[in-house]
Order: sequence, then structure tokens, then C-alpha cells
Amino acid sequence: MSKIPVTIITGFLGAGKTTLLRHLIENSNGRRIAIVVNEFGSLGIDGATLRGCSIPNCPEEDIVELTNGCLCCTVADDFIPTMEALLDRPQPPEHIVIETSGLALPKPLLKAFGWPSVRTRMTVDGVITVVDGPAVADGRFADDPDAVAKQREEDESLDHDNPLEEVYEDQLDSADLVVLNKSDLLDEAALAQVEEALSARARRVRVIRAREGKVDPAVLLGLSAAAEDDLAGRPSHHDGADEHEHDDFTSFVLTLPEQESVDVFISRLGRVAVAHDVLRMKGYVPVAGKSLRLGVQAVGSRIRHAFEAGDDAPKGEGRLVVIGLHGLDPAAVQRSFDEG
Repeated sequence: MSKIPVTIITGFLGAGKTTLLRHLIENSNGRRIAIVVNEFGSLGIDGATLRGCSIPNCPEEDIVELTNGCLCCTVADDFIPTMEALLDRPQPPEHIVIETSGLALPKPLLKAFGWPSVRTRMTVDGVITVVDGPAVADGRFADDPDAVAKQREEDESLDHDNPLEEVYEDQLDSADLVVLNKSDLLDEAALAQVEEALSARARRVRVIRAREGKVDPAVLLGLSAAAEDDLAGRPSHHDGADEHEHDDFTSFVLTLPEQESVDVFISRLGRVAVAHDVLRMKGYVPVAGKSLRLGVQAVGSRIRHAFEAGDDAPKGEGRLVVIGLHGLDPAAVQRSFDEG
């Protein structure tokens, strides 16, 4: 099966990301596109802005809003479960577009596509960075830098506190395409100057002009960049730093016997997650006296469970996928389950 392409749209508050996204949806020509919006705080862009656009081929269930903070800081908690849920739909989307927070560092999000449950089923078609033309012409990265700084202060989950200028540079240096928005507010000389500045960075990238975010979807989608395989070509101020290193994942499957008690099993899952710093666990086990198997989904020590149908495993045997950082020992995790 071919991988589902994913387009990442980044850019600071006020650059015009949502305007560009709405235009893309309105001109998708019936293509099934799922939208993931990552904004937060009182200055964030509410997903209702897109839900209220009344576009026939973009139903509300295809717009997912993540408001728990910057995606590059909440990969395991928010991004991965959302991607898995989209992949597991009876009719998955044909394309996924992620509108990141203006504060997001693109490269950690790209690294997250190495996560075992998505790396074989998704590919990053391209990273689009939207910039505010008049702001850049005036030597600023955003039209209202104070509002951007306030946005950062309001988000308690944000783990990186680097200068906003560095975030801006990281967004440009991860891009496959830069959209110079609000180009109608600049004369030709100013436009040429801004284009030259944007094109002069270490990573050469195409710059296109836009007015009110109106860019042909054929230009934005179908870049086939496979950006998750080109991390070395996308320099970042955070290269080599310990934080935001999301690419070193490991996963394995444990075989578990029938469980006597749901409560005891769920308690054991929580203890194992904490003891081994497990990021995700998902799977199912049979439970004594129950005709349905128990399905479990865990993010860290937070666990959801429910009985569900299924006959794709030998009777009396359960399967549990465990995902963690490189170095997680499958034998040690298995012993923790066996020892109770």
C-alpha cells in the first residue's frame, strides 16, 4: 500500500497559515483531506474557524484540533495518537495537512514520522513555511512580535525557550516551499529584496508569492519531498541537543496470557510504563470469564481500556505493542509483566 502524504504548514502568528489552509480546502476538488490544527491560548486560531467554513467536502470530523500545546513538545501525547486514529479510520484520508503552532520547531515533528506505527504508512510530502511579507521587509519575523512572545508565555507545555528569531530560522531551514504572503502590500523592489533574503539561506528553497493565502493546491500538494528521510539537509539550531530528539524509537510485541482481573492488569500496565519509561502501549488480552477481549491504549501511564470483538490471535493469548526510546529492553519489560 502507498503511504498517505502529509503536508506540514508552519509560520508565525499572523502570517496567514489558516487563510492559506482554508483556500486549499475550498479548492481540493473533492480530494479527502484531513486537517490537524495545532493552536492554543487566547491568541490561538480556533479550529471552529475552519469548521464553520461550510465546505461540502470537508466535514467536521476531518478537522482535528490539538490545543494542548506545541506539537513538537507533545509528540507522544498528542501527535502520534492523532495520526494513528486517522490511519485506522475505515476510510482514511487521501492527504493530511498539519497546521502547526507558530511556535513549533518543524524538525522534531519531522523526526516523529520515524515512530514505528506511522513510518510505514505516512510520508511527509512537504513542509510549507508561510511568512508575512511586509513584516520581513521591515526586518521582523512577524507582524506583531509582542503577540508572538505573549503566545509563548501563555503555553505552559512549551519545552523550548530559544529566541523567536531562531524558531523563525528553523521554520525556513526545514521548508520545501516558502509562501511569501501579503505580497500585494509590497512594491516590486521590496518583494525582490525579501525574496533574495529568503533564498540566501544555507538551505536553498523555492519562494512563491501569495495574496490572502491563495495558492493553487497543485503547487502545495504533491511535492514528494519525503522530508522524514532528509533530516540532515534541514539544519536546525537544536541539532545535537538532547531535547526534541524523537527519532530513536524502538518497538516490539509482547505475548500475554489470559488475565484474571481487569483492574489488576490495568494497574500492572501503569507500573510497567513508569518503571521502564514506556511511551506507548496498545493491544489486547483475553480476560477470564469474558467472551470479548480487553483492548488497551496507553500513553505513558494514562490508560484507556474497553472490551472489544476480535479473533486474530490464538485463543487465550494476548498481544501488546510496546513503544519506547532506543534502548528499551523487551526482555526486561516482559519480565515485569510476568512477575506482576
